[in-house]
Amino acid sequence: MTDPTDAPERSVVTRAHWFEDLADHMGPTYLRYAFTRGTAQEVGFIAGELEARLGPLAGLRIVDLGCGPGRHASAFASLGAEVVGVDIARRFLEVAATTPVDGPGQTCWVRSDARHLPLASESCDVVVSLCQGAFGVPPLGAGDRSDAEIVSEAARILRRGGLVTLTAFSAYFQVRFLEESDTFDAGLGLNHERTVVHDPEGRPLPAELWTSCYTPRELRLLLGNAGLDVEALWSVTPGSYEPNPPDLDHPEFLVLARRR
Repeated sequence: MTDPTDAPERSVVTRAHWFEDLADHMGPTYLRYAFTRGTAQEVGFIAGELEARLGPLAGLRIVDLGCGPGRHASAFASLGAEVVGVDIARRFLEVAATTPVDGPGQTCWVRSDARHLPLASESCDVVVSLCQGAFGVPPLGAGDRSDAEIVSEAARILRRGGLVTLTAFSAYFQVRFLEESDTFDAGLGLNHERTVVHDPEGRPLPAELWTSCYTPRELRLLLGNAGLDVEALWSVTPGSYEPNPPDLDHPEFLVLARRR
């Protein structure tokens, strides 16, 4: 794969992100959490939608924003795509680099803030950001601009006619099923969760997670302002992606949008 980082004027990492400490602690343990078992189904569903719109995955360049330990990126590469995995957490990229690709595609890994990508404009066919990888996980102090900046960067690196697919927490579901460990800021549309994560030896670390939550209208406006036309917007459950119309009963929205 040719080197995708051919825009040297763009900073690779501009500031620390609160998630980096969690990634340092979890390392490969992240891949033991139950929600990661749905990777094959999620990638299979998305691959089918991409191929219906762009043709075979083989030879397409996909950029995975917030790739974490590389579970989706490696799965897309196994189907023949050339995948650039981007994450701000160095530890997760180290884990991703050890993941074999069981198929004809290729992977490479780039450490970067998703708001300031060191990738050339119009240099990929598809951008994905799944399961709160980059989109929906704002740096502290970034307010509500972080996701808009990520979407803008995704549109910039996409070729015209290329596709963005991303997931976002449903504000409807989050409020309806708010857990005791969660606090929802209605003004910001931001959920604050208190939890515990573990390292490979099982040692616990108290953790706080901040996640943006959206309505379908907000997602359409956000993507539209970046020059992306929404072609599909579904309500989904991780590991069980299906073309359900937007509702109140699924925890996430899955969006597919095309660059004008």
